[in-house]
Amino acid sequence: MKILKIQTLRGPNYWSIRRQKLIVMRLDLEDLADKPSHVIPGFYEGLTETLPSLIEHFCSPGCRGGFLSRVKEGTMMGHIIEHVALEIQELAGMIVGFGRTRETANLGTYQVVFEYQDEQAGRYAARAAVRLCQSVIETGHYPKEELEQDLQDLRMLWAEASLGPSTETLVKEADARGIPWFQLSARAMIQFGYGVHQKRIQATLSTGTGILAVELASDKEGTKQILREAGVPVPRGTVISYLDDLEGAIADVGGYPIVIKPLDGNHGRGITINITHWEQAEAAYDAAKEVSRDVIVERFYQGRDHRVLVINGKVVAVAERVPAHVVGDGKATIEQLIEQTNQDPRRGEGHENVLTKLEVDRTTWQLLEQQGYSLETVLPEGETFSLRATANLSTGGIAVDRTDDMHPENIWLAQRVAKIIGLDIAGIDVVTADISRPLSEVDGVIVEVNAAPGFRMHVSPSEGIPRNVAEPVLSMLFPSGAASRVPIIALTGTNGKTTTTRLVAHIFKQTGQVVGYTTTDGTYIGDYLVEPGDNTGPQSARLILQDPTVEVAVLESARGGILRSGLAFNACDIGVVLNVAADHLGIGDINTINQMAQVKGVVAETVMPGGYAILNADDPLVAAMVDRVKGQVAYFSMEPESALIRSHTQEGGLAAVYENGYLSILKGDWTLRIEQAVNVPLTLAGRAPFMIANALAASLAAFAQGVHIEAIREALMTFQASTEHTPGRMNLVNLGRYHALVDYAHNAHSYEALGGFVKNWPGERIGVVGGPGDRRDEDFVTLGKLSAQMFDRIIIKEDEDMRGRTRGEAAQLISQGIAQAKPEARYETILDEVTAIHTALDAASLNGLVVILPESVPRAISLIEARRPEQPLSPTPVTVKPMANGQSSVSVSSPAEQKQAVSELSSDESVEYVNFSR
Repeated sequence: MKILKIQTLRGPNYWSIRRQKLIVMRLDLEDLADKPSHVIPGFYEGLTETLPSLIEHFCSPGCRGGFLSRVKEGTMMGHIIEHVALEIQELAGMIVGFGRTRETANLGTYQVVFEYQDEQAGRYAARAAVRLCQSVIETGHYPKEELEQDLQDLRMLWAEASLGPSTETLVKEADARGIPWFQLSARAMIQFGYGVHQKRIQATLSTGTGILAVELASDKEGTKQILREAGVPVPRGTVISYLDDLEGAIADVGGYPIVIKPLDGNHGRGITINITHWEQAEAAYDAAKEVSRDVIVERFYQGRDHRVLVINGKVVAVAERVPAHVVGDGKATIEQLIEQTNQDPRRGEGHENVLTKLEVDRTTWQLLEQQGYSLETVLPEGETFSLRATANLSTGGIAVDRTDDMHPENIWLAQRVAKIIGLDIAGIDVVTADISRPLSEVDGVIVEVNAAPGFRMHVSPSEGIPRNVAEPVLSMLFPSGAASRVPIIALTGTNGKTTTTRLVAHIFKQTGQVVGYTTTDGTYIGDYLVEPGDNTGPQSARLILQDPTVEVAVLESARGGILRSGLAFNACDIGVVLNVAADHLGIGDINTINQMAQVKGVVAETVMPGGYAILNADDPLVAAMVDRVKGQVAYFSMEPESALIRSHTQEGGLAAVYENGYLSILKGDWTLRIEQAVNVPLTLAGRAPFMIANALAASLAAFAQGVHIEAIREALMTFQASTEHTPGRMNLVNLGRYHALVDYAHNAHSYEALGGFVKNWPGERIGVVGGPGDRRDEDFVTLGKLSAQMFDRIIIKEDEDMRGRTRGEAAQLISQGIAQAKPEARYETILDEVTAIHTALDAASLNGLVVILPESVPRAISLIEARRPEQPLSPTPVTVKPMANGQSSVSVSSPAEQKQAVSELSSDESVEYVNFSR
């Protein structure tokens, strides 16, 4: 078996909208292509011996043992590897369950799809599953030590990818509220929400946590001084920097017992408590100096250690922290008791589990020495021995929930302390004999105030009620009624995506909002290009959604990005599907137009329940997507009397249609006319039907999102199909004697759409044609046939990037199509695109049209612009006439005359052509 490719999907995708984290492995079974599992000697026995837990996989039989019954009866190895990859992740502690395996058009090559929790672990599981099955095939077993190593590696990858207990708690609460989140690339930050509504956290520091408050909380002596001046009970203490000052400091705080701790420490590092003599004090000083330059000497207060969590000015949880300890049974040594305690499955390394494993360190040895014990000492039954002086969970301590026990005065005091320090999220350490009584009655004190306090002790206490402390954090960041998302308008289709995306963005700009949008020619925010390139995948969409200035996101979502990574968002407000045609077939294991429709349909399926899927009623594949849409549906159509439009609007549905020369919105029984197509520059005076359809889709998307008709009309009348607004999308340039048109048509559907405009040109039409090399042979032949129908003369060129084809191969196929469709056609082959363009422009006749379908749009535009006359041109007089037999012809010489001529035509007439520069 051979792994050909492993892809990681991170959002809604071709395989699943709900299961967004998927591994897609392209696997060649090689000599196993025709060998189901039941004909492989000893495979079933070896697999069940290695992974007996596979009996829990139901698979298609729908019962326990269902999958293994499939293996016994005979199933293909790709299917088995899917289940093995899922199972080894489960054994490593990751909850997964979704999987799919499908054979591709290449015999014996499969797409193996399965869920993951961590993508590195998922990719590892893919390779390990193949390795395991190959071993069972060849030897009848998989060595136990190798399986254990695999599981250990997976656990390590899972632990390394963990967000930490506090952050995990917050993102789970965000998921429960439907608040989107991203893991940012720097400083372990998490972004909640999109665009202008975003908030960030780092551990439990939030967007609202002030730097002054954090600095003050980090300065333990400064915090104590501020609190003391505010009348808050705090320990008597002082700060020293030299050992010579220690004796005087002990006297200043009132003598023993004392606490010595680093000024800048955390997690209990370097702290020694209940120091009762000089030798202990010296050792404690040295330990503190290892952590901090300055050392705090404080009076030691007897009592229990409590952590009070204050969020947004309110006490939300209280935990009593008990230091790491063991309890004697009269039989086991202290060392044995530690080992027994660490067997608790809740204990793990660091923060990976609810509790942390016990360890022996310097403090433990000191405590043993104080008691006259060693690790070999057998503790009497019921006696407790503390391995730590401090009660931090990170050093093995446990937590007991005391939230309901805290006295109201203590609650008031803790909330006041958080405000004095200025923290929105504060962990306040309180030492008191009884938290249910006021501190003033029991000589209790506030020991520390912590920024970024851990949540683990409250969410997963060892004893008591777990507290959902993430809820008040998310309520603070996103109060009731506050938005967390910006409107997302996602667009897809075979042709017209970039033009429509740009038009939608232009419409929303009329509302005064900052629009971020992605297209095949770049990523934009407002009026500025942020990043050039073909940016229609999830990475570019994420850039927009992470930008704090963006108020509306308009995201072109192409086939490639959906297949490679899935969408960057889990839901959109508006999902537009323009059309589905035979392009890119045979790439990425998408071999039929129905499969392509399923890819494009991901955008429609992602529309949230209150949003709209904008579907092309004239495209049966697009219209059929209605069955998979969870939100509302609106249709656009060039046929206002179509049965689908009529039935939809009769039921009160929303639609956009081209009727009587107008772009109109239909809302139930009402018709809201936006503008005449002849007044919309994008439509080239109403003569580019596919541009009218694009304008309908854009207008409907904006209207469904609440944009007023007036703003839509203004946008349509100011949006130009120019090299500036829409490079490579029907860019018509007046070169004086003739016109040149640049368009990125590269498939049969776009050639047909272009032909609707080109065929009506009154002069000679020259086409410079080609197509991407990764298309099928029959696609190139079709392009040749369509070119023969469109042009009087054809120049065939090839892209510089042949995408795997040999030079001249694609041109030969196009020539074949031309000859089949029109044997007498005038055509020649000039493989170099630049030479082909120059040849066509040199050959242009008076009032002719040169259509260039380039690989490089900027280069083609540059070559055309270089031929613009230096002096302003007088427009070439042309004829404006209705399509019906040329009646009512009018000769015009300027845009103003053209507009007047069009307005004088009857309402059921349409303009055939207007020949002046756009």
